[in-house]
Amino acid sequence: QVQLEESGGGSVRTGGSLTLSCQRSQYSLRNTCVGWFRQSPGKECETVALIHTPDGTTLYADSVKGRFTGSQDHVELTLFLQMNGLKSEDTGMYYCAALTSISGRGQCFSADIRGRDVCGGQGTQVTVSS
Repeated sequence: QVQLEESGGGSVRTGGSLTLSCQRSQYSLRNTCVGWFRQSPGKECETVALIHTPDGTTLYADSVKGRFTGSQDHVELTLFLQMNGLKSEDTGMYYCAALTSISGRGQCFSADIRGRDVCGGQGTQVTVSS
């Protein structure tokens, strides 16, 4: 995988919103599957959303479906994760990474992150409190 540069985290109250940004590099454009991942305290790294960048289709984790929305700006090479209705369980470090050795939307949406250090980058902290 290719770790990308995340930003936009912060502290919000339950029910609040945040928008995360993920800056791609020209090098990472060859990878057409980009994911948002998070690691909460005491928990394993988990997939939040997987984006098939050629058509923008996105697969969301059940825990965020209906609350989080992914988008991308092809000109600025930036992906966004709009997070609404934040809950305390959304607290964690959020990461963005382009998955390598993935071909097509099917492989993207069925990607297994085990063995991929997708939560190993700098990340951006999201803290949700009541």
